[in-house]
Amino acid sequence: MNSVYLGLQPNTTTYCLCWNLLPTMPGLAILSLSLAALLGLGTGASLCLSHQLKAQGDYILGGLFPLGSPEEDTLYQRTRPNGILCTRFSPLGLFLVMAMKMAIEEINNGSALLPGLRLGYDLFDTCSEPVVTMKPSLMFLAKVGSRSIAAYCNYTQYQPRVLAVIGPHSSELALITSKFFSFFLMPQVSYSASMDRLSDRETFPSFFRTVPSDRVQLEAIVTLLQSFSWNWVAALGSDDDYGREGLSIFSGLANARGICIAHEGLVPLQDTSGQQPGKVLDVLHQVNQSNVKVVVLFASSRAVKFLFDYSIRHGLSPKVWVASESWLTSDLIMKLSNVARVGTVLGFLQRGAPLPEFSHYVETHLALAADPTFCASLKAELDLEEQVMGQRCPQCDHIMLQNLSSGLLQNLSAGQLHHQIFATYAAVYSVAQALHNTLQCNVSSCPVSEPVQPWQLLENMYNMSFHARDLTLQFDAKGNVDMEYDLKMWVWQSPTPALHTVGTFNGTLQLQHSKMYWPENQVPVSQCSRQCKDGQVRRVKGFHSCCYDCVDCKAGSYRKHPDDFSCTQCNEDQWSPEKSTVCLPRKPRFLAWGEPTVLSLLLLLCLVVGLALVSLGLFVHHWDSPLVQASGGSLFCFGLVCLGFFCLSVLLFPGQPSLASCLAQQPLVHLPLTGCLSTLFLQAAEIFVESELPLSWANWLCSCLRGPWAWLVVLLAILVEAALCTWYLTAFPPKVMTDKRVLPTEVLEHCHMHSWASLGLVHITNAMLAFLCFLGTFLVQSQPGRYNRARGLTFAMLAYFITWVSFVPLLANVQVAYQPAVQMGAILLCALGILATFYLPKCYILLWLPKLNTQEFFLGGSRKETADGSNSGGGGDNSGTQ
Repeated sequence: MNSVYLGLQPNTTTYCLCWNLLPTMPGLAILSLSLAALLGLGTGASLCLSHQLKAQGDYILGGLFPLGSPEEDTLYQRTRPNGILCTRFSPLGLFLVMAMKMAIEEINNGSALLPGLRLGYDLFDTCSEPVVTMKPSLMFLAKVGSRSIAAYCNYTQYQPRVLAVIGPHSSELALITSKFFSFFLMPQVSYSASMDRLSDRETFPSFFRTVPSDRVQLEAIVTLLQSFSWNWVAALGSDDDYGREGLSIFSGLANARGICIAHEGLVPLQDTSGQQPGKVLDVLHQVNQSNVKVVVLFASSRAVKFLFDYSIRHGLSPKVWVASESWLTSDLIMKLSNVARVGTVLGFLQRGAPLPEFSHYVETHLALAADPTFCASLKAELDLEEQVMGQRCPQCDHIMLQNLSSGLLQNLSAGQLHHQIFATYAAVYSVAQALHNTLQCNVSSCPVSEPVQPWQLLENMYNMSFHARDLTLQFDAKGNVDMEYDLKMWVWQSPTPALHTVGTFNGTLQLQHSKMYWPENQVPVSQCSRQCKDGQVRRVKGFHSCCYDCVDCKAGSYRKHPDDFSCTQCNEDQWSPEKSTVCLPRKPRFLAWGEPTVLSLLLLLCLVVGLALVSLGLFVHHWDSPLVQASGGSLFCFGLVCLGFFCLSVLLFPGQPSLASCLAQQPLVHLPLTGCLSTLFLQAAEIFVESELPLSWANWLCSCLRGPWAWLVVLLAILVEAALCTWYLTAFPPKVMTDKRVLPTEVLEHCHMHSWASLGLVHITNAMLAFLCFLGTFLVQSQPGRYNRARGLTFAMLAYFITWVSFVPLLANVQVAYQPAVQMGAILLCALGILATFYLPKCYILLWLPKLNTQEFFLGGSRKETADGSNSGGGGDNSGTQ
């Protein structure tokens, strides 16, 4: 409700025209001077405005406007259902009446909507009170030509005095009147009642309005709070239906968008019982105690005046007040003494099309109201309603020019009333459009001649589009219209604040920050807790989600949204560091060729393979020498070649694993090793036979161990190992495993070993050969004067066992990513051990002790001859290289 009430002084002469405003508003200053000339400045003569509130026509529209208000004590002293006298005048109500009259006259003077028909009007003062509004509402529902409402079983053919009703201005009054009108299905179009409850089509089927619902305004307010990150606010509402419903809707919208309400309270409307000051002080104390900087005040202007009076008087710290439309432009608030102390005021007003000729229209009709001849013609007309209702607006006929011109200057010119004036203007056009559709009017005439009933008009208003100046409006299914809002900010000027447009809202909010004025040029901060840094989430403390501690997200999780209360875990194929806001893709991890460990092992491979090749070259070069022949000749070289291939098998382990490489690793490692160990086994067997078995058996077995049968043994060993490898690949096939849990930032790709039993399976043949070699050579006594072949084999087998026995616990405990490197190291160390203990000593003899490379030293005589020589030679020299 946007009004100021002025005391009547009908016999007082006044001369003030608010000259201090004239330099800033020259156009309206001229209007004021015109009014002064027309009305007779200082005469104090009565006007006849009250007689301009009715006009005859083919169809009558009723109107309910806030033209005045009673004294505050009048209602509370009322003990009988008698009439209430409205003694105070409201310029707002008069401006709204003029807007309705102007719209009706435009329609009557044009031919676009109702050619050949005239609209009349019957306008009454609501006195801004329900008990006063009831009487004209009942009069509207009375049967045409009478002053009573008859009781019928069926009201289909019932013709009330008016076809539709424009108004009232407040939701409180609309909640009452719309139930009356809905019973008769009489269309009612309000220009200011915005409560969301009025959108209920079951309760209020005939209610429409040319302003958006409060829910839209509250959605705009919540969006405004979000845009400034104000998530810790107080919410106050007037202690009436309007404030309570607005507070309830705001609470729901705010909670849904993460805005916390530190305190929620109701402000009493007026001081009548003596208890309200204490309630207001409690509200102010709670707001101060909550330490908020922003207060959403969804209340009527009377409640806001009551609150601000005490706020200014008791020194409430300045706040940012987010105003509802009902008090944002109210003179009752804007003219409070020291109102600037309350702080910053923001609010939304719906936007309408401009009505530039409205000021001239008001000027003309005020001039007519001061014309005695015109007034006499109006008084000659009989007004039957006044016999029941009394004079329509007695206070309108005794207004002072000072008050009226001031209202024009300060309200109309500043655009503070434009939204309500246009809404009233549009309400008339909506009814005219519905009547146009019902009567099927064209450019020249309206073919339907039968009188239209209100319920027939209502049928054409649902989801109807209509034009009001340059705007096209449409009623939705709930009787609301969709209009844009302007965000207004109070800019402090003397004597009253001015309204500046600093943004717009049409579903989305657009702000003009450069036009905003903030204390100390800094936007106030209203938050219970500071904003969490990147990678931190909120841990709520207490009952409000806006009061929280900030907790870091651990590695492997991240903050998905700024308002999250818990960290979101990354997917298995992603990772994140601590305090992260995103997850990063995991890179594949395997034993790469370029890693230092692999490069070191490859250098070792080159060394071992190089020594093996050099050894092989020496043995081939000295093929016919006793050393090579005594060592087995071709079998000796075959074992060395197998040892080289055993070393080269390490090349299967680096690089990104594949199924083929995983399947080939163990067979290609153990088959060459079996070939090498089988040749060593033959030499160990020969040494054992020569030293431990009878001579006859020894000669026969030695010939077998050196002939083609030896190759058969090697082949048999390789076949057994091949069979075991085939079993291993069939029963326990390795596979490429992608492990996302071992490494925090990478995906480990490796060849997965089925079990330790499967690994032991491929080691059986080699382990048995090595064990037999060790047994065959460990306890053998060396013959004097001959090369000790058993010692090299013994140390070679020790190197084998030490390597592979150490390999098992090392493989079990090392990280999976480095298990391929452990296997490579074991292979190379095993090969190097065998090479260093068995093959390289022979190379040393070939290169640096060639005098020992003799038949006697490596082959010697028979065991019997040696024995005889020992018995007869007693003190001979037994020295020899061991």
